[in-house]
Amino acid sequence: MSELPRLRWLCRRGMKELDVVLETYLQRRYPSAPGQEQQAFRDLLERPDPELYGLLLGHSDATDEPTRCLVDCLRTLSTRD
Repeated sequence: MSELPRLRWLCRRGMKELDVVLETYLQRRYPSAPGQEQQAFRDLLERPDPELYGLLLGHSDATDEPTRCLVDCLRTLSTRD
């Protein structure tokens, strides 16, 4: 069984803004992302909504390089279209 349905469920958050950003990444980038980036995404989904929101808006910084790169990717994807 694919992990995508489980991840899609985890992308559903308490804030619509987070839903859109996370689901966009899952659809467009996650399947072709390198393993380290996929793991960073799975780890990011374990964080509480306020922490995710702070990271994506730049109110707080990620403490590790894979998460910083992922957050940059999420921000880039969310500004397209």
